[in-house]
Amino acid sequence: MRSTQPANISAEIKVQYFDETNAFNTASVAVIIGMRKVLRFGDLPRSSVFGGNMSPITYLGFGLLTLTLVAVDLWQTRGGNVTIKKAAIWSLFWFLLAFVFAVSLYYGWQWYAPESSYSAEKATLSFITGYLLEKSLSVDNLFVFAIIFHQYAVPEHLRPRALLWGVIGALVLRAIMIAVGAQLLSQYHWILYVFALFLIWTGIQLARDKGEDAINPLPERLIRRWFKVTDDYQGNALITKQQGHWWVTPMFIVIGVIAFMDVMFALDSIPAIFAVTQEPFLVLAANVFALLGLRSLYFVLQGMMDKFFYLKPALAFIMMFIGVKMMLVGSPWAIPTPISLCVLLITMTVAVIASVHRERTRHKLISEKAS
Repeated sequence: MRSTQPANISAEIKVQYFDETNAFNTASVAVIIGMRKVLRFGDLPRSSVFGGNMSPITYLGFGLLTLTLVAVDLWQTRGGNVTIKKAAIWSLFWFLLAFVFAVSLYYGWQWYAPESSYSAEKATLSFITGYLLEKSLSVDNLFVFAIIFHQYAVPEHLRPRALLWGVIGALVLRAIMIAVGAQLLSQYHWILYVFALFLIWTGIQLARDKGEDAINPLPERLIRRWFKVTDDYQGNALITKQQGHWWVTPMFIVIGVIAFMDVMFALDSIPAIFAVTQEPFLVLAANVFALLGLRSLYFVLQGMMDKFFYLKPALAFIMMFIGVKMMLVGSPWAIPTPISLCVLLITMTVAVIASVHRERTRHKLISEKAS
């Protein structure tokens, strides 16, 4: 049963816990916890964590870089409202920044991982392929975010904050899952084939899905069972105090649903990128840079999402291709990373061009019928 809000609004004492400063502080703690999991997963010796190719200093430095970039992303969306022009500029900034990092890998790989079996060229190409793969898969995430915002009637000026928590949650969850996945792969090689079959199955399911993405109601049900929920949004606040009682706001439910969906997304994307590279630092870096531009990309695409008709078939093909690639790792028929990159770029390009052509044809037919 949905809890009702107290009628005496004048007696309400509203407590805003999550202003810009506290959001960054919480992000800092979250990323540090995630990086600590990466560095000390299961209190294993350093030589066994992620294959022992990376110095803890490398992960610590990358963690600090991630915090800095989260702070920049927080700063650029201050004020709430984000215009399409501003979002497009920042989307381009995050995209170019990923390639600047790729250049740093090419020229500084021996500093990043002096004991790695990867050459600088292979590391750079693996990062770029992994980044573009994660970026492509994240576009599908944006469709689900749009559905969540519509379903819970999230006001426009509150959406940047909801997306912020979604990105922070995804960063931490994926750091932990990468640590777990890397450790499993280092001890049980057959896990690779389990990942491969899962990706192929996911691709088939995505190809067969003809309906709209469904939002799992479980997080909302649990929150409403455990907490009193206000009827209306209370600004950016997740928790408020009214007439001496603590209440959570609808924003708290939205964040809970987004966090739950982050876990679902990670179950697809983490196995997929391990098919591209099994160097965990590159897996982590590709995920971080793909997620950092997610908020800006959402505001660029929010008015065009229904026009990408062929996106899901393209992603389904990519998932199945990556699954096959993972099955062939270590065999004479192993698919080289450059070929994987070409397949990814060609598939997404064809999907976008075909979607644009379909949309133009549809508008032309509508105009002809109207005349």
